[in-house]
Amino acid sequence: MEEITDGVNNINISDSQKRNRIQVSNTKKPLFFYVNLAKRYMQQYNEVELSALGMAIATVVTIAEILKNNGLALEKKIMTSTVDIKDDSRGRPVQKAKIEIVLGKTENFDEIMAAAAEEKEARENEEQS
Repeated sequence: MEEITDGVNNINISDSQKRNRIQVSNTKKPLFFYVNLAKRYMQQYNEVELSALGMAIATVVTIAEILKNNGLALEKKIMTSTVDIKDDSRGRPVQKAKIEIVLGKTENFDEIMAAAAEEKEARENEEQS
């Protein structure tokens, strides 16, 4: 988890990009990398924006549902659109579906995260014994 936090803190983001946006790919990272990153962003910014194009939309929906079903997040906003992507192989723009889901922390987000951290620590201590 520390390496994720270090990565988040060391990202150099221009003003045009939101600091609490995660652009999800369904090929680059495993699902739970994004789930854990979203938890970190919610701890830091109280909300997170998940964004994806095309086939990665299903991954974003799954991440949002995992966070909601675990009592960590509430849906604030869902936006869908299409964007023109330049396809080099065809030489013309191609339209891709885009989704953006904004999730906010639940009232008991901090309690759930603290309980999960305690549970993890207890498990690690048990393994060392």
